[in-house]
Amino acid sequence: MGPRITDTNGTSPVRERRRERRLTQAELADQVGVSRHTIMAVEQGDYAPSVYLALRIARVLGGTVEELFSNETGDEK
Repeated sequence: MGPRITDTNGTSPVRERRRERRLTQAELADQVGVSRHTIMAVEQGDYAPSVYLALRIARVLGGTVEELFSNETGDEK
């Protein structure tokens, strides 16, 4: 399994941006074409989305893939 994608506070940048946009997990899921369970897993760091899904999430949330899915530890593994 890859690194968990969270910021230094242990929270998900995807979750934070979604909440800033006042979207529910279900609303984000509907807009990017996946299940709410998938969004929940992405936010918890249990699922690394495909490049295409990461791009769709970033587009809906008004951010970049790098902002939302970068490895905060700086590891390149």
